[in-house]
Amino acid sequence: MNSATGPARRDGLDELAELAELDELEVIAVAMCGEVRAATASHLGAAHARAAVGTAPGGDTTMAVDEVAETAIERVARAAGDLAYYSEDRGLVRFGRPRAIFVIDPIDGTRPAAAGFEAACVSVAILPPDDGATLADVGFGVVQELRSGRRFRARRGAGVRVETADGAPLATSPSSNRSLDTAFVGASNRARPLVPLACVLAGIVDRAAMHGAYFELGSATFALGCVVTGQLDAYVDPAQRMLDECTGVEPDFRAVGLGSLATNFPYDVAAAALVVSESGGVVSDASGRPLDDRPAVGSGPGFGLSVVAASHPALHEALIESLDQGIDRLAAWLRARDHGSGS
Repeated sequence: MNSATGPARRDGLDELAELAELDELEVIAVAMCGEVRAATASHLGAAHARAAVGTAPGGDTTMAVDEVAETAIERVARAAGDLAYYSEDRGLVRFGRPRAIFVIDPIDGTRPAAAGFEAACVSVAILPPDDGATLADVGFGVVQELRSGRRFRARRGAGVRVETADGAPLATSPSSNRSLDTAFVGASNRARPLVPLACVLAGIVDRAAMHGAYFELGSATFALGCVVTGQLDAYVDPAQRMLDECTGVEPDFRAVGLGSLATNFPYDVAAAALVVSESGGVVSDASGRPLDDRPAVGSGPGFGLSVVAASHPALHEALIESLDQGIDRLAAWLRARDHGSGS
């Protein structure tokens, strides 16, 4: 992807026209990110930001800072016209006769945003105007970190560009690490039952304990961006595979999720998965299968995704092998628990 020819400002779509290599829909996506970053700036780390104001279609709590971001997204989409979008807290919204569907996570990392931490992003992916579109149909994705303004944008088949909020290019150096022993791995733990999750991830976490590292950063999108920059070697979330293959763990998920099943959903990864793959990384589900055929529009039951991303294919293979062993451990743990309970 070619370098931008000027800064990406937030004061309206016209002022992004200097991003000459982007088409109109891509400019709108970048504008959405800028609007969300500007709108949420004064709320990051504020006590009021964590107030619960609703429940998202996927079952997660909508916090006050989420609503600020959602309002910014709606403002840009309404001004653009003839656009549909699916967002975490609003679901599917249509204006006019949509030219495209945007799959949006206004804040991936709501809790880090509410705490004022770095790991919070806005994520926008562009799809054809088809409710049945899959992740293979994502043609463009943009992710922007709310604190730093660092922005990732990728067009399918054209590579990835990492830049400052003003459009200046940033150099990246994805990791060439192949070993779990030295891997820096990000993961998603929130609202996943800790003991079952530990059964699955133990092989990864324990092997990286001394010469590598394990991070729960609170945002899948942020962690996936760090795989592109080389700050992390990989990202792992096996939750949906756990639910698919070890059905006895569902009550544990519902207990910690207050009735909901917490996994990643398409809006969490639609843009970031494209960014990682266009950087040369490998992205799959937690069994090693491509995500391409998974629905891109929706959340809740039937839309959960497990995700494994790595900057090097050999590390990706090692992660999948470890997760296979972890699923076997979880199945044995569930059998022992059920036997002990007399069920």
